[in-house]
Amino acid sequence: MYEQGMEKVLAVLLAGGMGERLYPLTKNRAKPAVPFGGIYRIIDFTLSNCFNSSCRRICVLTQYKSNSLSRHVNRGWNIMHNELGEFIEIIPPQMRVNSNWYQGTADAIYQNLYSIDQADPNEVLIVSGDHIYKMNYQKMVRQHRESRADLTIAAIETPVEEATRFGVFEIDKSNRVLGFEEKPEQPKPLPDNPDTALASMGVYVFNVDVLRDVVSRDTADSASTHDFGKDIIPRMVRKKMAVYAYKFEDENRKEAQYWRDVGTIDSYWEANMDLVSVDPQFNLYDRSWPMRANLPTLPPAKFVFAEVGSRFGVAVDSIVSPGCIVSGGMVDRSVLSPQVRINSYAHVQESILLNGVSVGRHCRIRRAIIEKDVKVPEHTVIGYNLQEDAKRFRVTPNGIVVVESAEKFTPTH
Repeated sequence: MYEQGMEKVLAVLLAGGMGERLYPLTKNRAKPAVPFGGIYRIIDFTLSNCFNSSCRRICVLTQYKSNSLSRHVNRGWNIMHNELGEFIEIIPPQMRVNSNWYQGTADAIYQNLYSIDQADPNEVLIVSGDHIYKMNYQKMVRQHRESRADLTIAAIETPVEEATRFGVFEIDKSNRVLGFEEKPEQPKPLPDNPDTALASMGVYVFNVDVLRDVVSRDTADSASTHDFGKDIIPRMVRKKMAVYAYKFEDENRKEAQYWRDVGTIDSYWEANMDLVSVDPQFNLYDRSWPMRANLPTLPPAKFVFAEVGSRFGVAVDSIVSPGCIVSGGMVDRSVLSPQVRINSYAHVQESILLNGVSVGRHCRIRRAIIEKDVKVPEHTVIGYNLQEDAKRFRVTPNGIVVVESAEKFTPTH
């Protein structure tokens, strides 16, 4: 059932990014379709936020390598009730207004104004499908209406030295935006805290008439990059339109606010490692804010062999998904996706193994990400000699080894 007023909100989820910095995980899939946390895809966190916020009229705009993403949403999120006005629709580029791919975030909205108008919303909630966080969008919509805003932007306090990666606000005491700069070289700190800046989370609530007007005007501007952060928002602030910041309220219920942009291999690995500690920074087990996933029908995980002084099938400080078999191997601080198999005497440490990976006997794997269905040959060593690893695999600046294919393993004789 809808909470009061949310039936007139349309969520538009931008899921068309190429995710080049996550390559090779994005070699065959869009960034929002990249697996995360064992059983999830990155997009599941934004969709779960929508669902938990009673925002259940959703358009997902796709573009690059969208087949895996579309299949996942259609299979895992077919839970909406049409008779209650709920829906989730996958909308690929339709070339409805021109023959171009989406030229930016604002252009993606402009090219889909027809679909937005068909839903007849009062407000449009624009979110991206590539962040890990918990947020009640209903609270943001409530503030948007109470402040009579044209646009409300979700904001999070960020260390000044990190704010160069985001859009940065200046606000008054009522949270009205007085200034906005995208990725500034010298971010302006908060007046009462010189070490902290207020950064945009890329979550917007627009009045639909305002949205239609600003993206239509923007598309006629040949100098524009057709991006909300670079063009639309600064222009609205300069025109003194009613632009407000909504300070992020974290539904994760931890001491520190949790919002992660998993835009690089290193940040992706770090965010997965956030999940495996005894007291994880990001709580997947909170029943009051459930994270939905497309769970295949698989048997429970199994741990076999307990031969003292020999092999021992065990996993510690790890996430182990359904269908996994840890057969006489050791798993430590790792994330195992469904149907992973760890064979005897193998040791997997601080690693992420995607669906269907098989690790051979006597392997030693540390700080690695292994792509789905890769079969790691017996006695393989990964993560202990990065110079040797770099000859076969991608090694990130922080020393994470990405194994995308079994073809690059040196044959054993």
